[in-house]
Amino acid sequence: MSRIGKMPIQIPQGVTVTISEKTITVKGPKGELTKTFSPKISFEENDGSITVTRASDDREDRSLHGLTRALVNNMVIGVTEGFTKSLELQGVGYRVQEERSGITLQVGFSHPVPVVPHDGITFRVEDNDQIHVDGIDKQVVGEVAARLRAIRPPNVYTGKGIRYLGEQVRRKAGKAGAGGGTE
Repeated sequence: MSRIGKMPIQIPQGVTVTISEKTITVKGPKGELTKTFSPKISFEENDGSITVTRASDDREDRSLHGLTRALVNNMVIGVTEGFTKSLELQGVGYRVQEERSGITLQVGFSHPVPVVPHDGITFRVEDNDQIHVDGIDKQVVGEVAARLRAIRPPNVYTGKGIRYLGEQVRRKAGKAGAGGGTE
């Protein structure tokens, strides 16, 4: 039995969960999320918690059991607390500005890079070198943060670029014998 899959999901106050066939809708103070799951997984709601069960012990059913439980738990956390990914800009002249429709990045290109957020995603700018991506869907928050990082990933030689807050970038050594030849 899956250790993660068999744990019940506690439903906090102010959150309503609607289970219909294989679709789950979770409504909370921050918004509403709906997801459809495999027909091999079933849900039971009782005493303010949801239990996820699987149809059989097939390999596919076992793999879906823990995954489904984690996804439903992330939906509950998303509508109550929300998710945040933070990025930082490192480099001389690298900065971010908040605009009406999103943000504008200055990251060493000859032009500024405008970024418009997806539905349900908000950008917060701290100082002028940190970006916080907020939203209720964990997968979408991670995807938007990864796409921001991909605009200018950290350079392994200089360390300049966009990185996750606290990310350690492994640095490579440059050329050791620059210009020093033997005669």
